[in-house]
Amino acid sequence: MAGAFRNRRALTVTAAMATALVYVSATGCDSEPPSILSDRTEVAAKSDQPGTSYSPHDGEYNGFDIAVVGNLMNMLGYDTPRFSGVLSKNRAKLLHDGDVQLVAATFSITPTRMAPKDEGGDDLDFVGPYASTLQGFLIHKDDDRNIRTLADLDGKTVCVWRGTTSANELNKPSHSTIVTRVEEDAKSCVNALKAKEVDAVSTDQLILYGFMQANPTLRVVPGIKFGEPNDYGIAMAKGHREDCLRLRDVLKQYVRQATSWERDFQNSLPKVPKETRDEAKPTEDEIMALSCVDRPGDSTAD
Repeated sequence: MAGAFRNRRALTVTAAMATALVYVSATGCDSEPPSILSDRTEVAAKSDQPGTSYSPHDGEYNGFDIAVVGNLMNMLGYDTPRFSGVLSKNRAKLLHDGDVQLVAATFSITPTRMAPKDEGGDDLDFVGPYASTLQGFLIHKDDDRNIRTLADLDGKTVCVWRGTTSANELNKPSHSTIVTRVEEDAKSCVNALKAKEVDAVSTDQLILYGFMQANPTLRVVPGIKFGEPNDYGIAMAKGHREDCLRLRDVLKQYVRQATSWERDFQNSLPKVPKETRDEAKPTEDEIMALSCVDRPGDSTAD
């Protein structure tokens, strides 16, 4: 599966690498505002996703998203940033309103999110991917209905939350036999599953393994991986390309180092199988292709 997973993104990377140099130079930084990177940088993160981004106590955050952005800032010589909670649907708004400088919240890099505002996009730059994942399903550990494939979910109710690629994926005609329940956040979906109000929760597999780690009565269906790869990036409002490039370069170092990426991933998401962990680790070419550009070439990343 690891080879197939990489091959699904091969065209994306090849096309984007061909355009990356054009767009980096074409969107020069002659009139850039002051740097958004400092000892006081504020980062929006999820507060309800154990393993990826979680706040067990007010003001305290942990998880892989938190480890990645904290380490990159430290590598640039800054203090660990301050974190605050965000809902998926509000991630871009917080950046454009200036409430935070960065978002590290399992935020998938997509063409629409990357595109400039005058092209109908969300006008964001991304540093990443720092991890990649397909989508899957979380069910009760004692569910004995033999849910092993997508077809086994026909007619069943699956919970998703607003502003996510998973919600968009299950809204496609190809999944019309699955009934979706839409909530505002991940916590609401997991609580609905624990109460057996829904049959499953669907989102990125990495997020689901975090929920499984925190809730021993739940389990990820190992045989279901679907949708396009979601490439997680650290987001910022456009107009800070130099800051973006600095973060991109230290991300490459972080991933290249023998222990840093693997250590932080394993510490944050120990329940993720090795095959899925290997699929999640980005290559340097993938980071170059999707970081600090306006368009990911002919990407179909969802």
